[in-house]
Amino acid sequence: MKTDYEEGSLSLWGTIAMGTGVMIGAGIFVLTGQVAELAGDLFPLAFLLAAVISGFSAYSYVKMSNAFPSAGGIAAYLKKAYGEGTMTGACALLMAFSMIINESLVARTFGTYALRPFGAEENGLFVALLAVGLIGFAYVVNAAGNKWIGGVSQVAAIIKIGGIVVFGLVAMWAAGFEFVPYDDGIANDTDAFGFVAGTALAILAYKGFTTITNSGGEVKDPTKNVGRAIVWSLATCLAVYLIVAFGVAASLTVPEIVEAKNYALAEASRPAVGQWGEWFTVAVALIATASGLLASVFAVSRMLTMLTEMKLIPHRHFHLPGDLQHHLLIYTVVAAGLLAVFFDLTRIASLGAIFYLIMDMAIHWGVLRHLREEVDAKAWIVTSALVLDGLVLAAFTTVKLQSDWVVVAVAYGGVAATFALERWFLARSEPHEEAKSHAEEHG
Repeated sequence: MKTDYEEGSLSLWGTIAMGTGVMIGAGIFVLTGQVAELAGDLFPLAFLLAAVISGFSAYSYVKMSNAFPSAGGIAAYLKKAYGEGTMTGACALLMAFSMIINESLVARTFGTYALRPFGAEENGLFVALLAVGLIGFAYVVNAAGNKWIGGVSQVAAIIKIGGIVVFGLVAMWAAGFEFVPYDDGIANDTDAFGFVAGTALAILAYKGFTTITNSGGEVKDPTKNVGRAIVWSLATCLAVYLIVAFGVAASLTVPEIVEAKNYALAEASRPAVGQWGEWFTVAVALIATASGLLASVFAVSRMLTMLTEMKLIPHRHFHLPGDLQHHLLIYTVVAAGLLAVFFDLTRIASLGAIFYLIMDMAIHWGVLRHLREEVDAKAWIVTSALVLDGLVLAAFTTVKLQSDWVVVAVAYGGVAATFALERWFLARSEPHEEAKSHAEEHG
């Protein structure tokens, strides 16, 4: 079944808005408390280091998107590097899984912030209901077509970036533009391993730039605009994250941030401007998380469509209406909804980080070993990205082994299972494909 891509349906600004929509929606509102819990007093700098690492990573994606613009994005890049085999299918699935995990995190954050003014942010049932409602809304908007995504993302990006910057500046102003850990020239509670582990989670706040590459074939003049959109999205998000992180750090201590990690920005606004500040922050959070989810669902359904058309993952239509792309959109939102309802999202965030970093390293290795000359990539930049990913993954794994070894076992077990099942599926499919080709040849 042929998928109907809308070539050229995303403008440069629409693409930038889509990328920042995913990053800001998933970043500051979901991860601030978790990063602070690991990185300690210097957690704002973990967002800075994460941006540097993401910048190195983006180089490989920009080079490949210039050479091979595709609506399949990462799936198409992996295919170029490794062919239509286990490595391509398994790594692309890890990326898709991390994106679906991200969607559930963002949806639950929406529910938590929406209930904060009513003091019901700890009510798991209400949070889950609102999360599923938002995921359902994302399905409706995505089913309406790409032009809706670009329009909604552009308006939301302007509102939320402006609102978040106002929050950060007001919070720092109320605290006299002081950052307590720097008062005596040292960090009072920052462990080196914890800081690097926190950076691994902070990288999730920037991985939304891959949303742009996943929609490369639908961007106007993709050879020029995909790279530009990635650079502008990363730069915009870094500026916003630093303003907000320093604003939160100026208003709350790390223990206070961790205690309120599911709604840290709303809590940080109270010392600055009281109840009105909290309501303002909640409104911005709702816009940011909703628009982020819209853009993420848009991207992951396209990636899964590409993998299905490449015959790297199985597909059953279950008598659903519409084409292949619509079926995979339904499967994406159902999976995100189930995660949002049933799973511990703090642990799932850890799973998402491990899945994403492993997939990212596979991209860099593929460029370094197989595509470097074809895409005209500099070896030292790609190698740096590979090494930096490996370092933060090792630190994150080490810290998690000490605090929650179960999530590490599940993560790496899940990676192994993904590769094993992908290999089994391809081995099982090959005889059928050969028989089909033989029948067509002699039919």
